[in-house]
Amino acid sequence: MAKKFIDVMDTTFRDGFQSVYGARVLMEDFFPAVEAAKEAGITHFEFGGGARFQSLYFYLNEDAFLMMDKFRSIVGKEANLQTLARGVNTVTLDTGSKELIDLHAKLFAKHGTTTIRNFDALNDVNNLKFSAECIKKYGLNHEVVVTLMDLPPHCKGAHDVPFYERILKEILEANIPFDSVCFKDASGTSNPNKIYETIKMARKILPQDTHIRLHTHETAGVSIACYLAALEAGADGIDLAASPVSGGTSQPDILTMMHAVKGKDYDLGGLEEEKILKYEEVLKECLSDYFLPPEATMVSPLIPFSPMPGGALTANTQMMRDNNILDKFPEVIKAMREVVEKGGFGTSVTPVSQFYFQQAFNNVMFGKWEKIADGYGKMVLGYFGKTPVKPDEEIVKLAAKQLNLEPTNELAVDIADKDETKSIAYTKALLEKEGIETSEENIFIAAACKEKGIAFLKGEAKVNVRKVSQMPKAINADENKFTVSVNGNKYHVEVSAGFDKAVNIKNVKKASGEVAQEEKKIPSQENADCIEASMSGNVFKILVNENDSVKAGQVVFVLEAMKMEIEVNAPKDGIIKEICVKTGDSVSEGQALALY
Repeated sequence: MAKKFIDVMDTTFRDGFQSVYGARVLMEDFFPAVEAAKEAGITHFEFGGGARFQSLYFYLNEDAFLMMDKFRSIVGKEANLQTLARGVNTVTLDTGSKELIDLHAKLFAKHGTTTIRNFDALNDVNNLKFSAECIKKYGLNHEVVVTLMDLPPHCKGAHDVPFYERILKEILEANIPFDSVCFKDASGTSNPNKIYETIKMARKILPQDTHIRLHTHETAGVSIACYLAALEAGADGIDLAASPVSGGTSQPDILTMMHAVKGKDYDLGGLEEEKILKYEEVLKECLSDYFLPPEATMVSPLIPFSPMPGGALTANTQMMRDNNILDKFPEVIKAMREVVEKGGFGTSVTPVSQFYFQQAFNNVMFGKWEKIADGYGKMVLGYFGKTPVKPDEEIVKLAAKQLNLEPTNELAVDIADKDETKSIAYTKALLEKEGIETSEENIFIAAACKEKGIAFLKGEAKVNVRKVSQMPKAINADENKFTVSVNGNKYHVEVSAGFDKAVNIKNVKKASGEVAQEEKKIPSQENADCIEASMSGNVFKILVNENDSVKAGQVVFVLEAMKMEIEVNAPKDGIIKEICVKTGDSVSEGQALALY
């Protein structure tokens, strides 16, 4: 009896890169591995979408559409090239208008895509219908998704088999066109028994011969068990990655899974171990200079309590590492549990996972529920769709008050359609103002990436990858301590090298031994009239000029940190005497941004 053929999608070049390197891998560095994967017999790839769209413009100074074209040219016309889309969000973190959702499908079809896997983090079927119709309109395969996770202990009301059955039935009743169904667990927290029962349920209620897939991550340590459970329940496909971007926060390794099914009646994609081994050797060489964050190779027993997706975990830890606040990560993960419990049980996958993390981050950095993150607040207020259960009423009240927004039941796409800034005409006018060609690709890049998209199109984007060869050399212990004199006072200063090649002030002590300041780059500002950075990040916007009068509480700077815009307010009335930074500068918590 022939073994059942199991379709394997290689996620190395999309989810693998996102889960390990924060999606920051240059195309010319990994294309030799794509060729090796093709030679190994792989014909189904995840090659774009998700974070591997915006990240190319944000950090790599590369065009995602060009990358997709080149990828297609390497693997040939017959390969199934798949991308990831977030329903009405497509490949951004914000809701798109119908014009932009349609343009997304049109352009991805134009640039080599075969299949679009399409999900909504809230499992709100209303957010899937129009995007599905656009995907099919342009001749693409539509893989509709039900997003999974396990709830923190003692929580209930969603994310069990009856909940997933309800979502599947809503998809069928809404007549959403699809070619396959994927159950996607970005946090890897679903337990194997639930996976088995979910796939069995889906097999009963979906049309006969529907292709059913499971996607999960190794973050919680149970991915192989979940894949075996899914196969036993009748799944037709699974997602795997190649070392060194497999396991840990990513998908299980292809070779590991091939080993796990030995003796069972499954043929994993017709793949051969020796050929995959050779492919992984090429990939390892291609990525040898990229900094491999240690947390990317680990599993965590805490993830089922605070379901942080593998694709977001390392991106967040890397941003914290860059801003010298990685020590706060355990606190943020711990705080995330309460944020999930009170937020309405949206699945922890982009963009909801980022909303959860941002709110947990704010709760740690600014005090519990003192600062509602914009995305989290809008989610509990209904601006991204309907959450699986009602969010905590007190949190909804706080969000409404802080964001000055009322709760809504209006469809997310209808809200977006009313927003002029999300129209093609608005974006086209921005490009014309900058003298940039108004091609459909450029319009979508600018609409999806905002200021950073415009900067890329103007040739002003910078490459920001984390390569070992570009990391600052360790500072000799005897060479990182200095004595400086400021306003007649002597200070002993100890410095450390940051990942961005900047030198950061680690500690400052008065010469007498009294601690003057810690983690501040300008010790002389201890008693000066200044506006300080509330946290480490990059200067995103400067809203005042020198000699401007400002009022206490007025927003004078906007910092960018952890994918959030952090407003900096004037502490008192006064006149801005000096602006100490420029747009794009990296700043540390407590650093002077302006002087009165």
